[in-house]
Amino acid sequence: MIVVAGEALIDLVPQGAGALADLKPALGGGPYNTAVALGRLGSPTAFCSRTSYDAFGEALLDGLRGAGVDVSGVQRGTEPTTLAVATVDGSGSASYSFYVEGTADRFFAAPTALPAGARALSFGTCSLVLEPGASAYEELMRSASGQGLFTTLDPNIRTGLIADPDAYRARFRSWLPHVTLLKLSEEDAGWLGGGPQEWLAAGPSAVVITRGGDGLTAFTRDGAEYSVPGEKVDVVDTIGAGDTVNAALLHGLSAQDALSPEGLAGLEADGWTRLLRLAARAAAITCSRAGAEPPYAAELGEL
Repeated sequence: MIVVAGEALIDLVPQGAGALADLKPALGGGPYNTAVALGRLGSPTAFCSRTSYDAFGEALLDGLRGAGVDVSGVQRGTEPTTLAVATVDGSGSASYSFYVEGTADRFFAAPTALPAGARALSFGTCSLVLEPGASAYEELMRSASGQGLFTTLDPNIRTGLIADPDAYRARFRSWLPHVTLLKLSEEDAGWLGGGPQEWLAAGPSAVVITRGGDGLTAFTRDGAEYSVPGEKVDVVDTIGAGDTVNAALLHGLSAQDALSPEGLAGLEADGWTRLLRLAARAAAITCSRAGAEPPYAAELGEL
């Protein structure tokens, strides 16, 4: 069982140009997209979050159930669902404005127990920024790491939510001893400062950096470096692409029986290359269609 911990929200995606274009609601949130992608790939997955009782909250849970994700551990609240207003530029890249005050996912509380059979936990995005929930997710991360579980972190930086960048960067560094696999975009890496070797020395067994259409590179603690190119595709938008990479990495590691701190540390060159190619292929499919629509296992073929 792979447990994805973090926010579920509604993306409001413009259907035309200009500030007053019609907005179409879409299910979203980095962790949410990762959980849906994992479910579509066929990995046993559970979602760990807090959602609203409102209509958006119900739709989010229905989306998870439709992907085969276990939602039995999702907490509920009467507060409204978080909204993210997307802006998509000419290249398909998306940026977001958030409406987060008093929303349900901010009041997440760390669970007393994880789902039976949990082997890995995935964290990231807004959930590790917005208090008081951020501290609860951080507590869960430290607890899972202390139990020897595989942990992944995708910071997925949203600068508009980070009031004190230096404090966030310091907090990010404090998470690294509790992270097995750190995945982040090239842009996020530049904003955070530092680099793969510094982060690896702090704790993770591997760091994967995505470079958009240029592909992915993995850095390991033993000094190895593995890269694959991106797969060429007509980009509709990039919404959910990084989240799909997270899911593909976890799914691929599980398929190679490497979803453990020891397994990741022992992954060899061929295994890394197959893993990164799977992630690049999955992300390309997501980019080829509107919104966060990750692929199903049948669309990816062999690992």
